[in-house]
Amino acid sequence: MPTENNIKLAGDGKKSAFRLSKDGKWRSFPKAPRLLQYVSSGSYYARIHTGGKIIRKSLETTVWSTAQMKLVDFLKNQQTPQTAEVSKNEPKILFSEAVEIYKRRTENNTAMKSTSKHYRAICLRKIETSCPSFWKLSLHEISSQCCLEWAIALQKTIASQYFNNVAGTLRLIIEGGIKEQIKRGGKKIENPAGEIARAKIPQRALHLPERDQFKQLIEEISAGSSWGEKAANLVEFLAYSGVRLYTEAQWVTWEDVDWNRKEIIIRGHPETGTKNWEVRRLPILPDMQNLLNRMQPHQQKRTGKLLEVIECPISLKKSCIKLGIPKLRHHDLRHLFATRCIESGVDIPTVARWLGHKDGGALAMRTYGHLRNEHSQQMAQKVKF
Repeated sequence: MPTENNIKLAGDGKKSAFRLSKDGKWRSFPKAPRLLQYVSSGSYYARIHTGGKIIRKSLETTVWSTAQMKLVDFLKNQQTPQTAEVSKNEPKILFSEAVEIYKRRTENNTAMKSTSKHYRAICLRKIETSCPSFWKLSLHEISSQCCLEWAIALQKTIASQYFNNVAGTLRLIIEGGIKEQIKRGGKKIENPAGEIARAKIPQRALHLPERDQFKQLIEEISAGSSWGEKAANLVEFLAYSGVRLYTEAQWVTWEDVDWNRKEIIIRGHPETGTKNWEVRRLPILPDMQNLLNRMQPHQQKRTGKLLEVIECPISLKKSCIKLGIPKLRHHDLRHLFATRCIESGVDIPTVARWLGHKDGGALAMRTYGHLRNEHSQQMAQKVKF
C-alpha cells in the first residue's frame, strides 16, 4: 500500500499534500481533485460530479502515476452520446459570449477601481493567448479536464500570484456565462474551472538592511546625482511610514501633515483613494519628524506634494551594490517599516492598521510572525527572579 513518502505529483517529484475524510477512510488530493485513495487498500478511485450526484469509480490501481493516466482516459469517456443529445436541446452560451458578458459587468462595476479593471483585462488577454480554442466552444463543451490541463501548463510559465488571478478570471467568466444560460431556460451546469487549485505563493525571503546599513544607504543615495537628496528623502519617507509607493506616497501633500496631532493623513489617489478605499492616519515617528523638519526649508511653503521624486529604483540598486548589501525594491521599505516597528515592541494588530490592512493583522502575522517570536525570546532572557 502506498505511504506518504511514495505518493508524488507527476513531473515535479514533490510530495502531494492530502486530506483525510472525517471517517479516515479516504484520502483526497488538492492538486488532483478528481482522485481519491481508499486508505485501507491503497486503491485509487475517480470522483466525478454528474447530474448533481457524486460518483466514485475504481481505477483498479495502487500506483499514483497509473491512476493519473487512467483518470484522464476515464474523464474523456464521460461525455456520452445521451448527454450530448440532451445538451443540444438546451440554450448554449459560447465562451466568447461569456467573455463579453464579463467585460460589460466589469466595466459597469462602479465599486471596482480602474487599476483592478486594467489588471483583469491583462488576465483576460493571458487566457486568450494561452488557450485560444476556448473561444470556439460553448460552455457545455469545456470540460474540467481541459481546464485542469490548461492550468497545469500555464502554472509552469507564470508567477503563482499571476496564475491565481488568471485562473480566478476564468472561473468568473464561466460563472457569468452559466448564470446567463440559466436565464435563457438552460439547466445549471458545474463550472469546469471550479476545480483548478490555487497555486501556493512562496513567501519571499526578506533581506533588510540593519540600522547602520540603512543610514549608510541614505548617505550614499544623497551623495549621488543632482536628484540624490530628493531620492534619499523618498527612501526615508517610505521606510518611516510604510505606505505604498504609487497608490499612496506620491499623493501625500504638506496639507496632509497634521502637526498638532503629529499624524500624516494617507488619502491615496485623488479619484480612487487607497487600496482599500479608506483614509487612514499614521503617527509621525521621531525619525519622520526629523525628515520633515529637514525637508521643510526646501519647500517655499507648506502646500503641494510632499515628495519631489516618486521613484528611484536605479539609485537604490546602485547604492546597495556599492555598499555590498542585498538589493532593495521600493516595496521592501514597507517591509522595513513593519519589521522595525515589531522589533521595537509594537503589537502586530497596530502595525497592520498602520500598514492599511483590514484583516486585523492576519496577513502581517503570516509575514512577520517570526519577528514577534524572536522578540519574545529576547525579552524572555531579560526576566530574572
